[in-house]
Amino acid sequence: MNTLNENPSQAEIKFNIFVLGFRPFFLAAGVFSIVSMSAWMAIYGAGLQIPMAGLPSSYWHAHEMLYGYTMAVVAGFLLTAIKNWTGQQTIQYTALLMLCLMWLGARACMLLGANFFIPAAMLDLGFNFCLLLAVLVPVFKVKQWRQAGIVLVVFLMALFNTLFYLGVFGVVDAGTYWGIYGALFLLLALVMIMLRRVMPFFIEKGLDETVQLKNSLFLDSASIVLFLLFGINEVFILDVMTSSYLALLLFIVSSARLYNWYAKGIWRKPLLWGIYSAFMVITLGFLLFALVPYVDVVTRSLSIHAFTLGGFGLLTLSMMSRVTLGHTGRGVKQPSSWITVAQWLLVMGVISRVVVPLFFQRFYLESVFMSQLLWIIGFAIFLVVNVPFLTKARADAAEG
Repeated sequence: MNTLNENPSQAEIKFNIFVLGFRPFFLAAGVFSIVSMSAWMAIYGAGLQIPMAGLPSSYWHAHEMLYGYTMAVVAGFLLTAIKNWTGQQTIQYTALLMLCLMWLGARACMLLGANFFIPAAMLDLGFNFCLLLAVLVPVFKVKQWRQAGIVLVVFLMALFNTLFYLGVFGVVDAGTYWGIYGALFLLLALVMIMLRRVMPFFIEKGLDETVQLKNSLFLDSASIVLFLLFGINEVFILDVMTSSYLALLLFIVSSARLYNWYAKGIWRKPLLWGIYSAFMVITLGFLLFALVPYVDVVTRSLSIHAFTLGGFGLLTLSMMSRVTLGHTGRGVKQPSSWITVAQWLLVMGVISRVVVPLFFQRFYLESVFMSQLLWIIGFAIFLVVNVPFLTKARADAAEG
């Protein structure tokens, strides 16, 4: 896709939203997070009917939040980060526009329902494999093989999305399940990989005082091995007790990492406590998974929503806000106070969706509705704050 890049004129360089991946994809992710959650609220709470041709509406919701919202964030982040990591220009201008249009077309088709599932599959898988190429080419050019794990995750996301659509079309019986849960645990793996890379760095550089955080090769290795086993079991084997034991070990490993990466100054820095709190909620998700066989009110769904609402929602909102500030030439240490409000809304959404049902089961529907509403308001605030940054030239007049 790099062959599609253009040489823009000097006037275009002054501002073009397609100059770097984070701009269009963070905008798209923010808008779609509201559209998709609003549609799910209408389906789940108000009985809106979208023709699904046998696809459970919960799978539609999961697919669009994973392959739609979260993959848009991943695309924006990777196309920006890989340029920094490799020193190679990632796709921009026409090539980036085409990638965004494939993603957008797939989302529109999925929202229209079963009659548009075929074009949805074509556009969605086209997006997956073109994103893989866009990530692979700069890494391959400089032979930066330490990025192989991230490239592999992008490839496997394309593979699992293929399985999802094969399941939708009745070709692979378990395809939709494998597609949804394979994506869930792959994205969670990617989140954990990226947290290991950026969270200690962000905290050390983002505090007003000097701190040096600990990293453990043993914990890094243990986390990778345990999570690999955990994900394989959850996607392909589904042995509840095995998941429980592995999740308990992951809870212990993640708790140790939280301890090693803790600095009390993070609570004075909204974008730092947002990222740190997201990892705390992921760690809570492992604990809940460990308790599923032993505590009746703890369900697999609650555990998964700890991963998705907290691990994906709070983390991506915080990360997108930080990346937007940093890559538009603005200070990352002093975000808008409204971003703090948005983060707190998502924290309350996690409490409403994950914690409240543990103690007040009779209010389950109300707690789900409240978490949906808090998500929508939180991301609406994110858009109001960040649209001016994402749609205008850098504050320092540099390209990017």
